[in-house]
Amino acid sequence: MIKKWTAFLLSGALILSSFAGCGQKNDISSGAGQKDFPVTIGNVTIGAEPSGVAVLSPNVADVILALGYEISLKAKSADCTQSDLAALPAVTANDADKIKNDGANLVLTDTKLTKEQQDAMQKDGITVLVLSPASSRSDLARFYSQVGSALKGAVTGYEKGQTIAAGIWESIDDITREVPQSKSAVTGVYLYDAAGHAATGDTIAGSLINAAGMQNVAEGSTGGQYAVKDLLLANPAYIFCAAGVKNTIMTSDQFKQLDAVKANHVYEMNPSIMKLQGEQLINAVAFLAGTVYPQMQQSSSSSASSPASSPSSPASQSPASSAAASQSSTSASMNLNQTLQSGMQNNDVLTMQNRLLALGYMFVKPSGLYAEGTVQAVKDFQLLNGMSATGIADPATLQKMFSDGAVKRTN
Repeated sequence: MIKKWTAFLLSGALILSSFAGCGQKNDISSGAGQKDFPVTIGNVTIGAEPSGVAVLSPNVADVILALGYEISLKAKSADCTQSDLAALPAVTANDADKIKNDGANLVLTDTKLTKEQQDAMQKDGITVLVLSPASSRSDLARFYSQVGSALKGAVTGYEKGQTIAAGIWESIDDITREVPQSKSAVTGVYLYDAAGHAATGDTIAGSLINAAGMQNVAEGSTGGQYAVKDLLLANPAYIFCAAGVKNTIMTSDQFKQLDAVKANHVYEMNPSIMKLQGEQLINAVAFLAGTVYPQMQQSSSSSASSPASSPSSPASQSPASSAAASQSSTSASMNLNQTLQSGMQNNDVLTMQNRLLALGYMFVKPSGLYAEGTVQAVKDFQLLNGMSATGIADPATLQKMFSDGAVKRTN
């Protein structure tokens, strides 16, 4: 009898411990957790909200910025060149002591550390989380939720990650919907170099080509490998490439018969715009689509300025004077001493969006809703106008935006 009771108690203890273990893990592999912390991401458990974070990957850093969690950062690697992180001290995976002294107890990276580096981190009480970049459109939510959960927990951070990832694709889809319809497919490709590396169909970068209204000729290839012979056979109408690659393509006898080369439809892009998976994804599609379909900006700018134009304006009025009159009329009817920010929806937001469109910053249709696309447009405006890129249209930003001295976006 004693043996039976002992066995019963032992089995009960095992059951309770298994439940306790599940609760302790709070694993987000299949969805949001029951509470913020502790949270388990992969095989790493973070017991409490980190006191500070060191990011050793520009891609992870870009996601943190998109989430709005940069306040958690205490240090970064030197290749995290985002302007918003410029004030952070630079560290490497060999700097466990410095990372600790900078106030970070969590390291986020996309590269596995050596055993020596991992041991040094563990000795200093630093948790290391290695995160894989998103491999596809559907995988972006996983990536964002993992980063968010690491910083703010399995509920708060996870849900924020899901929301921001979805918002990015919504902004991209807004651009796609504005692409003019064509009777025949417009073909394009993004080349990392001239030796057979491209944005293939199994990558997010490859999907951006399609989102910009082109048929990605590297769609059927994988792993970023795209043979030059296949490129020559596909003969794309447009070639986009990393900085420094255009000259090789344009001057090489190997590529001179390509339609894109003959028509001078070879365009360099900032390499980070096709590598980083934060809001740069929106910028990439906007650049690609705006280059292939310049009428997107022209027609949108025309429709944006027409409501502000006076019906009695003479037909002979010059474009410059018309634009000035439109600006004066628009700014006069809007309070420039207010702050507009994400989540707002009103006529003033619509007026601001139309102004950004006329200046070349908006790549989504003005709707009056201050969403991800508008945040990015405001950030771009602030950056090119020498202001802090916050994405919030404060009075200083609005006054600059509606002034004669507002810098236009030219590419």
